[in-house]
Amino acid sequence: MSEDTTVKIDPAEMTGLELLRWMSTQANDRPNIGRLLGMQIRELDEGSATFTLTPKADFSNPLGTVHGGICATLLDSVMGCAVHTTLPAGVGYTTLELKLNYIRTVPLDGDELIAHGSVIHVGGRTATAEGKVLDSEGKLVAHGTTTCMIFR
Repeated sequence: MSEDTTVKIDPAEMTGLELLRWMSTQANDRPNIGRLLGMQIRELDEGSATFTLTPKADFSNPLGTVHGGICATLLDSVMGCAVHTTLPAGVGYTTLELKLNYIRTVPLDGDELIAHGSVIHVGGRTATAEGKVLDSEGKLVAHGTTTCMIFR
């Protein structure tokens, strides 16, 4: 009889940063927004997150450019995950407010978008963060802020 030496991971015992780093190493089997849109985690540090995404034809709006909801989702993800990286084990969050500014259209040419979110403030009940989306040439596409509610 063989002994099971598999290490059991309990997400409730991991800090936000530990959980996100662990999740980034796992096969993306579970349905989630990142998998649906093809987001890739580029970097995770305490208080910051950087993701990439390559636009697809399915992301188009009636004008033939990338729908604004794609950048909104990308920003919501990096800003929220930046907040998550600061939280202790067993503490959750959700977006309470999202404010975005769109600077330029994004063509459907397959060039990668890079989004970076960073924490501004983490308090007892709320946290704030800011984020930017850049195109492959480093031009600002959109930027925004978020307020997250923290569940302690």
